[in-house]
Amino acid sequence: EDISEDQVRKLFYVWNDALATLDPKQVADRYSSDPILLPTVSDEPRTDYAGLEDYVTNFLQLKPQGEIIDGKIKIGPGWCKDAGIYEFTMGASGDKVKARYSYVYVYEDGEWKIAHHHSSVMPEASKGQTISEPEAKELFHLWNDALATLDPDTVAKRYAKNGVLLPTVSDTPRTDYDGIHDYFTNFLKMKPQGEIVESYTMTGENWCKDVGIYEFTMGATGDKVKARYSYVYVFEDGEWKIAHHHSSVMPEGMLAAAAKLEELEKAA
Repeated sequence: EDISEDQVRKLFYVWNDALATLDPKQVADRYSSDPILLPTVSDEPRTDYAGLEDYVTNFLQLKPQGEIIDGKIKIGPGWCKDAGIYEFTMGASGDKVKARYSYVYVYEDGEWKIAHHHSSVMPEASKGQTISEPEAKELFHLWNDALATLDPDTVAKRYAKNGVLLPTVSDTPRTDYDGIHDYFTNFLKMKPQGEIVESYTMTGENWCKDVGIYEFTMGATGDKVKARYSYVYVFEDGEWKIAHHHSSVMPEGMLAAAAKLEELEKAA
């Protein structure tokens, strides 16, 4: 089947349109009956429909949309190849990711399908942002300083675009700016200031984690409250932001209070 270079390039956008459906079956259907996919973010070659669908199911959670930046095309009898560089915008996070690609298409059952798809990271891409363990611990103080302003907007801006807050004194997970702002509007009425009692950190490229125990002094009442915490930070828009923040009461204190209440109820 004859095909022009323009038509070869358009085959990428047929695949990209399948990504836009967020349906892994529609994407997997773009591959031939005997496919090979060597994906960017998995070590495992995908060589059948089930393997393709499995990989794409996870990839589509990022809501990717691609664009070819540079590519070279070759055409032969019953096959064609497009190889170069593409860039994805991840709708779930706004991140942009460049990679090298090669597609080999074959004419099968009346249409062009992907027989071979290889996607790999850019070898000269800059490394991610790194941070030392002491620096990771210091990130808590940026958040604590934001608390000291008593401004919920300042505190909410310490969280990432897709930040999740599981707070100590609310059953409701806060998963966006408005929810986080709402929580701190109330929490800041207690004029809290925190101090880390015990901390354990881990670091990687563009992320770090700090977990342990902190204690708050409530300026409005003088009360002191201990809690367990976990922060996961990500490097976003040039600064470290809180992607995940989980704070929970100390379980032994809660159990002791429950036991005391039970004792009082029995005495009554």
